[in-house]
Amino acid sequence: MKVKVGINGYGTIGKRACTAIGLQDDMEIVGVTKTRPTYEAKMANELGIPLYASGSEGSAPFKAAGIDTAGTLEDLLSKVDIIVDCTPGGVGADYKEVYAKAGVKAIFQGGEDHGTAGVSFNSTANYQESWGMQFSRVVSCNTTGLLRTLFPLDKEVGIQSVYATLIRRGADPGDSKSGPINAIEPSLKLPTHHGPDVQSIMPWLDIHTMAVKVPTTLMHLHTVVVKFKRNVATEEVLAVWEKAPRLCMVNGKEGIKSSAQIMEYARDLARSRGDLFEIAVWKDGVKTVGDTLYYYQAVHQESDVVPEIVDCIRSMCKLEKDAAKSVQKTNSAMGIRF
Repeated sequence: MKVKVGINGYGTIGKRACTAIGLQDDMEIVGVTKTRPTYEAKMANELGIPLYASGSEGSAPFKAAGIDTAGTLEDLLSKVDIIVDCTPGGVGADYKEVYAKAGVKAIFQGGEDHGTAGVSFNSTANYQESWGMQFSRVVSCNTTGLLRTLFPLDKEVGIQSVYATLIRRGADPGDSKSGPINAIEPSLKLPTHHGPDVQSIMPWLDIHTMAVKVPTTLMHLHTVVVKFKRNVATEEVLAVWEKAPRLCMVNGKEGIKSSAQIMEYARDLARSRGDLFEIAVWKDGVKTVGDTLYYYQAVHQESDVVPEIVDCIRSMCKLEKDAAKSVQKTNSAMGIRF
């Protein structure tokens, strides 16, 4: 029996989650929702994905726009085992009671507070904590990126403290309403929320973060300083990361010197939508000095959480007990090579 999955919100993350879930042999997409008859709603029709209306006006606006719907969100909830909430940040919490009343499991995104679900998820760091749970939260793109590199280092070497600066994209490529346009905008609420979000998975980790927004749409970039509990060679760090899943080592000496070139590399891999599900780390930008590590990594904010969503479904629905096997299964289906 395949797990029946619905997606509430067919936008940047929702449509990517839909594609990824559709590739798995142990789950199936029952339908997706939109609040308004946008081009994405029309695309769902064209792709043969059952579309449900989640707006207050129901199906009427879709019918007027010539877009077919299979019912409302409530109808979709009656047909699924689990719903992946991909609504805008802060909105998902409003739906929790709706999901609970319908008796379905639900996955929230990193835009919601940890308390919304009470459990936060990362495939390799705490897969078992979501086992059989009714609600869980896949942490944000930036938190996922930090966990992918920090958790294996802490497990294999031992971290004393982390200081990271997040250079954040101003908007997604399809967003023309956000900024900044010609400025660098620091986050003045310090330290930023990213450190505590990492601690929702690794509560013992001493991590401090700052962030700035810049006028790019392609990726986030992190500058990270790690202090270990002992002296560590650069080669030891690289060896740990070589064994870690969903990390992609890139090299400036080979011509990959920027986020633009990383995304061109992802397109050359012929990925769906040109996505890079892995976290890119510059191999020639990794350096240890005694007990201190310095490195850069890039995060494709539109896609790095997508394989995590798939693994979270497996944990919550008890499809695969072993985290490594779920990661391998997801990676194989999605064509993730690293």
